[in-house]
Amino acid sequence: MSAHETPPHLFSIRVYYEDTDFSGIVYHANYLRFIERARTEMLRDADLHQREIHAGEQVFFVVARMAIEFLRPARMDDLLSVETRVLRLTAATLELDQRVKKGEETLFTAKVLIAAVSGGRACRIPREVRERLSPQA
Repeated sequence: MSAHETPPHLFSIRVYYEDTDFSGIVYHANYLRFIERARTEMLRDADLHQREIHAGEQVFFVVARMAIEFLRPARMDDLLSVETRVLRLTAATLELDQRVKKGEETLFTAKVLIAAVSGGRACRIPREVRERLSPQA
């Protein structure tokens, strides 16, 4: 089964006044917050907790690259879902496809490359994390 055939992780979020600009449309930088929250919840749902990984393995996850596209605006009070799919997992990186949707309509897309670091240098993603996030799992 390919990564695109695996079901995405889903995270729901409501757009609040604080998420919008003066016109009632979601401020562009807040999409990055939405997808960050979705990545964290994907880890939690896999029973992986960043605080424990940081404390135990001294491994941190950082965004190494991101390609984003704004397709349609989200507005105050919209109920959105963030779909997160693992596209590729290597020893030290995790490539994700993330989409913010309103119903079936895609509003925002992001291809995100996450790197594992320890002591300021690239390192291997802990085995347990790789096993739980592998698209082949």
